[in-house]
Amino acid sequence: MSRFSVIVPAYRVQGYLRECLDSVLGQSHADWQLIVVDDASPDASGAIAAEYTRRDPRVRAVTLPAREGVGAARAAGVRVATGTYLLFLDADDALLPGALTAIDVALTGAGDPDVLLYDHDRTDWWDKVRGSGDDLAGDTDPLTLTPAAWNRAVRREFWAERGLAFAAEGPYEDVVPAHRAVLEAATLATLPRPCVRWRRRRAGGLAATPGRQHFAVVERYGELLAGPGDTQRVFPVAVGRVLDVLDDSTRTPAADRPELFRLAAELHRAHRPAGHTPLDEREQAVAAGSWPAYQKQEKTNGLKRSVGSALKRQKKRLRSRVMKAAYRTDLRTARLDPDLAVYGAYWNRGVSCNPAAIHAAARRTAPHVKGVFVVSSRHQERVPAGVPYVIEGSRRYWQAMATAKYLVNNSSFPGGFTKRPGQVYLQTHHGTPLKKMGLDQRRYPAGTHGISFAKVLAHTDQWDYSLSANPHSTQVWERVYPSSAYAPLELGYPRNDVLFTTGDDEIRAIRRELGIGDGQRAILYAPTHRDYQKGFLPRLDLVRFADALGDDHVVLVRAHYFYGAEAGLADTHPRLIDVTGHGRVEELCLAADALVTDYSSVMFDYACLDRPIITYAPDWQAYRLARGTYFDLLSGLPGDTPGAVATTEEELLALFQDGGWDSPATTRLRAAFRERFCAYDDGGAADRVVRKLFLNG
Repeated sequence: MSRFSVIVPAYRVQGYLRECLDSVLGQSHADWQLIVVDDASPDASGAIAAEYTRRDPRVRAVTLPAREGVGAARAAGVRVATGTYLLFLDADDALLPGALTAIDVALTGAGDPDVLLYDHDRTDWWDKVRGSGDDLAGDTDPLTLTPAAWNRAVRREFWAERGLAFAAEGPYEDVVPAHRAVLEAATLATLPRPCVRWRRRRAGGLAATPGRQHFAVVERYGELLAGPGDTQRVFPVAVGRVLDVLDDSTRTPAADRPELFRLAAELHRAHRPAGHTPLDEREQAVAAGSWPAYQKQEKTNGLKRSVGSALKRQKKRLRSRVMKAAYRTDLRTARLDPDLAVYGAYWNRGVSCNPAAIHAAARRTAPHVKGVFVVSSRHQERVPAGVPYVIEGSRRYWQAMATAKYLVNNSSFPGGFTKRPGQVYLQTHHGTPLKKMGLDQRRYPAGTHGISFAKVLAHTDQWDYSLSANPHSTQVWERVYPSSAYAPLELGYPRNDVLFTTGDDEIRAIRRELGIGDGQRAILYAPTHRDYQKGFLPRLDLVRFADALGDDHVVLVRAHYFYGAEAGLADTHPRLIDVTGHGRVEELCLAADALVTDYSSVMFDYACLDRPIITYAPDWQAYRLARGTYFDLLSGLPGDTPGAVATTEEELLALFQDGGWDSPATTRLRAAFRERFCAYDDGGAADRVVRKLFLNG
């Protein structure tokens, strides 16, 4: 008997089926049975299923003689399933890496409940990934979560005992068993981690096909409300789901809406519990059976939203014009403040990187210079106490930009400022370039995202200084940001000073704060952003990695800041610590005994510590083709490769099992890498920059 039976119905999904099945075969958790049910598909789906049975004995293909529908196909899979838990996966969706391990851990931790609900994310034909919108980590009633077959693991014996079944035909076939599983489970647990990627198809999928077939949602919820269960609890959920379909133009065309409304009103009259009060004006119209009242409410709400949005846009435009006009006046009339410096980092995300280190050093070495950071309103809570700041676009922001003598940024200032005579602009950058940058990006359009290279050059022409941590950076910046307006400052990266000056006691305190136990070895896993991948999707089964390292290790996971403040681990493993939202990556480097990364510039900073660096690059060729690189990170040549290299998960695990991650050979590679890329870093970069910029040193 397997732990899981994963059931995949297949009908006209030949373009997606391989990806779906590969997502199961690629799981690190190996105790599963995969059942592919060919619902008499007229395309190659059946042949693909047969191919996978030959590839792996855990795969079983079931062929139906005639098409019966997705519900019947799933039921056919259930009949031959032998796993302890049933998992249903649509053939155009996929399990996310590490999903089965995470589900297994959650089930075991909950004592093998009847039902485990887990989260999912969503993608479309543009590969744009979004969250599910479900809140499994909060106090949400599980009945209100997405009622789908594919976001829950159900104990097979419980499924049989309760007589759970999908509708024999028609859409919304999983509504009744999905809700009944929640209502009737004696034990239920949740896993707030995305385990499934749900795909919205441009054509062929139910969600993208409008029509009267969506009327089936009324029938399904009518069946649910007529059966056993807590009607008081189910009724508002049912009404809300039906009205969501009614209001969704991608499912219900305008011509079909009056009829679906009539069916919704009948459902409401037939099953409304005694004492139930309509939750909103929308339901009041349904309770009254008045389609005109429903339309009127829609128009009223739509008008309110439209007017509100228009007023907000108009107010924003007017405010922007007023601020810009005042700024232009300040440029002409306000005098420069010789002791004011404006700082910015990572497109106004907070106080960090080289600008933060320069600001801190200026407070010590040039205290007459008043510093103020530019932050967006979304990130002002990240500003440490005692650090002055202005909100981007505000009157104070434009006043500071017009009057400050010094401008310091690692990216760019917002709003299109005009540098005036007498101002001094230091571009600190925020990493040593491995990937192509600036004008070199023109040959790699996947990473440009509509960049105006004319604006890039106009911005470059405002720089007075360009900061470098090594000769490689100086040479690259000079070519890809060509301008005679600025001079290179080969003084090192101020943000790296702490890597040389922090004492052992301070490092121990950082480790304790992060939750690293005494005697544990900390591995920092910090992959970079990929222009061809939406959302944080690590190419590494983190749970498997943590298990393989053992109890004396802890893994710090740092997702790229483009993906938000969390990596989405949600307590999947006791030795996986999500540090994506940690304010200072330098502290994470200090806390880590080794770094595992792919193409992130953190490798160049971490090299200052002279600790092991492991390059895990499973998609190196794709990355080089999509973005371009300045040297071959995997060549093994001194100066190019910082240490051990793995291109598969198995190779990475083997490096830690046989000691290859830290050997005399990798030590020699690391020394050459440090010599090339840490040439100007020694712990005194910030003071050198402050003396040069503020003290005419």
